[in-house]
Amino acid sequence: MITTINPYTGKEIAQYNELTESEIQQKLDRAQQAFQDWKNTSFDHRAEKVKEVARLLKSNTDYYAQQMTEEMGKPISQSRGELEKCAWLCEHYATKAPEYLASEFIETEHLKSYVSYEPLGVVLAVMPWNYPYWQVFRFIIPALMAGNVGVLKHASSVMGCAERIEQLFTTAGFPKGCFQNLVVSSDPIEGVIKNEIIKAVTLTGSKPAGSSVAATAGGAIKKSVLELGGNNALVVFKDADLDDAVEKCVDARYQNTGQSCIAGKRLLLDENIEEEFMKKFTQKVQELSAGDPMDDETYIGVMAREDLAEELEELMNDSLNQGAQLKLGGKRDKAFYEPTILTDVTEDMPVFTEETFGPLIAVTTFSTEEKAIDMVNNSKFGLGASLFSTDVDRMEKLSHKIKDGAVFINHKVASHPALPFGGTGISGYGRELSAFGIREFTNIKTVVIA
Repeated sequence: MITTINPYTGKEIAQYNELTESEIQQKLDRAQQAFQDWKNTSFDHRAEKVKEVARLLKSNTDYYAQQMTEEMGKPISQSRGELEKCAWLCEHYATKAPEYLASEFIETEHLKSYVSYEPLGVVLAVMPWNYPYWQVFRFIIPALMAGNVGVLKHASSVMGCAERIEQLFTTAGFPKGCFQNLVVSSDPIEGVIKNEIIKAVTLTGSKPAGSSVAATAGGAIKKSVLELGGNNALVVFKDADLDDAVEKCVDARYQNTGQSCIAGKRLLLDENIEEEFMKKFTQKVQELSAGDPMDDETYIGVMAREDLAEELEELMNDSLNQGAQLKLGGKRDKAFYEPTILTDVTEDMPVFTEETFGPLIAVTTFSTEEKAIDMVNNSKFGLGASLFSTDVDRMEKLSHKIKDGAVFINHKVASHPALPFGGTGISGYGRELSAFGIREFTNIKTVVIA
């Protein structure tokens, strides 16, 4: 039995009976049967269905947003924003998929040589709770437009969202089996990955979960794509527009109550601007409205589970014991965690080395440009970094010295349907979104006519 809990009220929302082994197999058989027909449909047909999904999201935003907020505590205005982004993704791939998957002709000594992108089959997704719609959509929409079908193992805490997503695709007219939710805990997933029907797997989540899924997929010789979080750096140089940098850094850290893989978790400041920047930054954080996630004015909600707030508190306390200073916040009440700022952070402290998944930022300073880049790269993660400076040309050159999968100049790291998304190091491998993402789960086939 899977039970969902409202993290703000602590009350039970619903219970779901887990699928039996035979029921899981029935769903996989149904997916395989659906693939046999779906792979032969035209791009126009697929786009028509995907556009209908976007229309339904836009016309029923509150219906989906309210449950998202209820299940994981996301402020309701941000839940609506997530759904709008999902609709944007649908419209992007409905338009761009034919271009992304067009055969590429290559000049060789042969009469004709080209590369085609053909669907693999049934793709399994193991998805997290922090963006319960967006994470699913950035997998399933490109997969469907490529001619694949998908099955989802969603986080148990957002099982209601998973059920509504499946209903959404059914209402939009997708054939039965094109997208199915598996109401299961983590235990059966190893067997699902090994099942011969599954041809590939994608996971967004923690390093232990990613390592386990990758090992199972690798043992079965199946393609996998992993996105395993990060501790992104926000680097503010002395020539930055401080007001603009403050506003964007606050948003980069505290949006979604800080529960984002691409949130800016380490704030690196040129020592010459530390005092002025921190005065502005602290004031801005103090102004963030915290409270009931269902209130339109709330910016900081609750964390998705109390144990996650406890983990964040432990990282903070360990760093304070090592000499970090509490500039703001630091108090926890069950799943609610105050917006928190730690200063005097050094590179060996947990809040610098680990992923702080919640509304806490670690602040440190640098004296030279070289030191700033060294600090950015001093991480086992490698998802993204943001550089703030009015000297854009210099920042662009510096971007190539950073090992992360994305570098944004004068902006927070963000996902965009047209741009590849993914990381290096223990942030994972493979790419989602853009042409690169839709091609991840295709057979990149060489065809030669001699």
